[in-house]
This record gives sequence, C-alpha cells and structure tokens, in this order.
Amino acid sequence: MSNRSLDIHLFRTNPTMLNWTARYKIALGVARGLAYLHESCRDCIIHCDIKPENILLDASFFPKIADFGMAKVLGRDYSRVLTTIRGTAGYLAPEWIAGVPITPKVDVYSYGMVLLEIISGRRNSCAPSSSGGNLDVYFPVHATHKLLEGDVESLLDHKLHGGVNLDEAKLVCKVACWCIQDKEFDRPTMGEVVQILEGLVDIRMPPVPRRLQAIGGS
Repeated sequence: MSNRSLDIHLFRTNPTMLNWTARYKIALGVARGLAYLHESCRDCIIHCDIKPENILLDASFFPKIADFGMAKVLGRDYSRVLTTIRGTAGYLAPEWIAGVPITPKVDVYSYGMVLLEIISGRRNSCAPSSSGGNLDVYFPVHATHKLLEGDVESLLDHKLHGGVNLDEAKLVCKVACWCIQDKEFDRPTMGEVVQILEGLVDIRMPPVPRRLQAIGGS
C-alpha cells in the first residue's frame, strides 16, 4: 500500500503526520472492516492479530486490514472456537491467557488497544505515564482514569498540536475503554462500534478494566 502501515505514521519520525481527521477515518474504517469480517462474511472470520502493523493505508489514508496468517474461521452455527494462543503481546485479550474458547471479542479487545495508540501516538507498552505521584501507571489504565476525570485532552498525541475535535476524541476514548473490558460480554461488537463512531448510538462512561489495573500495578 502506498502509505505503508499505521505504525510507521504513529510511532516513527515521519514527514507525513496523521491529523485528527485522518486518525478518526482510520479508526472508523478499521471498525467497519472488522464488522464485515465478524458479521457479514459467509463464515465469521476472527483476525486474531489486530495491531497497527497489520493496518495498511492507501493513497488517501483509507485503512485496509492485512495479514490473515493467524486468522480463525468460526462457522455461523458456533459461537466460539478453541485454538492455541495467537497474536501479539500487548493486544491479547484475557481469554487467550485463560485458554478458553475465543469469540470475535478478542479482535474487539485488540482494536481497543489500537484506538488508544491512535489517540496518543505512542505504544501502550512504552514507558508508563506518570499518575502524578511516584507511582507509574500502565497507559490503558491511565487513559481510563483520565477519561473518567474529564481530561481526555492530556492523552492526545502532542504532535497534533491541539488540532483535535475533543468531542470525537472523548468518543474514541470511551469506545477504546469499553473494548478493553475484562469480560468479553462487557465489550461491544464491532457492528456496535461502527454505529457509535458514526454517531448513531450513544455510549456511557466505561468502568476501569480491573484486570489491567492489577497488571499495571504489579
């Protein structure tokens, strides 16, 4: 793809800086792609490795989901499938660690992690953000706390220089924090994510993901 992959524009020194409009378009485009894989194909396709490296950008910065080497097909007669752990550290849903059968919600979790990276322009797994005291906090947990405090602006990529629609940023952050909830049943479907980002459905404030908070604290 002419503009290569999303990670190059988010995490590396690059002459083409993604503005907020492009980032929102990418977030929505990836959501639509995953909704198609999960809900509209003959069989449900679980990608299993959603991350910025697997989101390619065309000449207009429209996203394409790539690399289906780890994908799993789930027949429409089944709700979940048991498979060996697959994916990339930092984007893995708790179900993978527990070794239980997975559903498309593992992609929802990974997508939520990617959304946080789109917002911040930094790896979730990089040096942690300061919580204001001596304690450092894992960024996804930090982001949830800042959302609940009404301070989404502090989470935004400094390279955006304030050129952000704060209502959209707050919405994206809400969606991200719902997508990374501990229990798969608490996460939205990708179809619901599309409706939320299109402004068709409202979304309430999410709780702090307790498992992530525990991991971050340790």
